[in-house]
Amino acid sequence: MDFSLTEEQGAIRDNIARICGRFGDEYWLQHDREAAFPHEFAQAFADAGWFGAIFPESCGGAALGMTEAALIMLEVGRLGLAACSSLHMNMFGAQPIVKFGSEEQQKRFLPPLIAGTDRACFGVTEPDAGLNTTQIKTFARRDGDSYVVDGRKVWTSTAQEANKILLLARTTSFEASKTPTAGMTLFYTDLDRSVVEVRKIEKLGRAAVDSNALFIDGLRIPVEDRIGEEGEGFRYLLHGLNSERIIVAAGFLGAARSVLERATQYAKDRVVFGRPIGQNQAIQHPLAQIWIELEAAELMMFKGASRYDSGAPCGSEVNAAKYLAAEVFFKAATRAVRTHGGFGYAKEFHVERYFRESILPLIAPVSQELVLCYIAERQLGLPKSY
Repeated sequence: MDFSLTEEQGAIRDNIARICGRFGDEYWLQHDREAAFPHEFAQAFADAGWFGAIFPESCGGAALGMTEAALIMLEVGRLGLAACSSLHMNMFGAQPIVKFGSEEQQKRFLPPLIAGTDRACFGVTEPDAGLNTTQIKTFARRDGDSYVVDGRKVWTSTAQEANKILLLARTTSFEASKTPTAGMTLFYTDLDRSVVEVRKIEKLGRAAVDSNALFIDGLRIPVEDRIGEEGEGFRYLLHGLNSERIIVAAGFLGAARSVLERATQYAKDRVVFGRPIGQNQAIQHPLAQIWIELEAAELMMFKGASRYDSGAPCGSEVNAAKYLAAEVFFKAATRAVRTHGGFGYAKEFHVERYFRESILPLIAPVSQELVLCYIAERQLGLPKSY
């Protein structure tokens, strides 16, 4: 079994690393302090054509696989989760359009995303539904050649910057649907701020990329902006979950590796009681353990990506990768703060920013507990618990 990168994959990684290298710690510290979107960083990726990495060649994309996408996000993740989130939706969020959109929709919607002239957000989660997507209440009522949408969404990232929204809404009530997952429809349309209030949520970390509550009051969506068939939106959404797990796991692992390197370097440089603190086993053993767990999580992530690219079932592998990546990022960031001691609490050493961001992967885009439920049911054959 060959774990080495191909020449093309190595070139992709190096190219991404060069772009990321233009945006150092002070850039991200400033944007975190000011809660300012990293437009320059995102535009650099658009200018280099990387927004089209996994889009079809027919729409101007490079048609790369999920393994290559993971390599990209491993490098981006080294800069922190704000960097990842500033790219996610344009680079990866439109996969339901690629898979289920018409040829006309692909040619209309994808090139502006690749160019960066359109910026999209994703409206799925709702305040009263959480991870139980079948219970969403946002409703799209058919009115001639349009749908009229009313409802609420929450934790919609980049909505302050977006002009487009990928929106999941019910077109049949839960009670009238044949199954709990039926009756939901997916749309990709203009984010019309005259009828959609976008309210920013103040949060713990990743301040450079906004999270929002959306209040939708009479959003009119043309029928031609519906993706696929009416009532099949949940199925279309599920198609993108495996790729999402790979992408976010790669970002978490990149961040974990970066913060581990920072802690390790500090342990070499910091001298207390006449010796570098990294000479003490109480410092070096936890860091060594994190390295081992990082390597294991990365192998699981690439196993999932390989299975995805080959068309093999990969749900358990990619969910396990997300779980492991989230755990090791939180562990690495926590240990980095502790290794730095008092200076770990200071913004100038940057590890506190990674620590604040490391809490998010434990609860999003799917909680660790729900991943365990999935594995218990799918791999161990235990009865469904929710």
